[in-house]
Amino acid sequence: MPKDAFSDVSAWVFDLDHTLYPPSARLFDLIEVRMTAYVMAALNVDHAEADRLRKHYWATHGTTLAGLMREHDVDPGPYLTDVHDIPMESLDPDPVLASQIRQLPGRRIVYTNGCAPYAERVLEARGLGGLFDAIYGVEHADFLPKPDHAAFDTVFRKDGLAPATAAMFEDDARNLKVPHDMGMRTVHVAETRGPGAHIHFHTDDLSQFLNALL
Repeated sequence: MPKDAFSDVSAWVFDLDHTLYPPSARLFDLIEVRMTAYVMAALNVDHAEADRLRKHYWATHGTTLAGLMREHDVDPGPYLTDVHDIPMESLDPDPVLASQIRQLPGRRIVYTNGCAPYAERVLEARGLGGLFDAIYGVEHADFLPKPDHAAFDTVFRKDGLAPATAAMFEDDARNLKVPHDMGMRTVHVAETRGPGAHIHFHTDDLSQFLNALL
């Protein structure tokens, strides 16, 4: 039973986008539009090429930002501010999920490849503000993105997290490989389960999964 596998977990790490809110909110669609526009301006390319590069950098480097930094020395600060400057109207409060997260024993953490100020805005819109002991963005990992091993090492070292007694909830299956290898319990939150033995559990409903644990 899932509950038994999490009996000794004392740190709960949640990704943000498409994990603590459903993909149906389509918030990331707005971010992708701004990402493409930023690539166009930064690299002086047309829309089609910018969109291709955005997708290529995400697949190759983990995030569009990582590709821009590594291949074009783009300053991450202005980029993060710009692409996350989006409205939150498509997000609804989720009091049931809030109650479940509040009941989790131990530390509750958000770790996103976005920036922490953006994460805080999302959490407030979802009614999840004030529930987490720490919120880490890509800036806390020296702008290294998940799934880079060094990114996890940096964030978890700053937090003092012990992977052997921690669990990771994430919508991107590739971002669970390192947590698995570090000894964490891994939960893929997505419509369909991703491939690989590094995924211990899968759910298409985070609230339902947490309810089973509680």
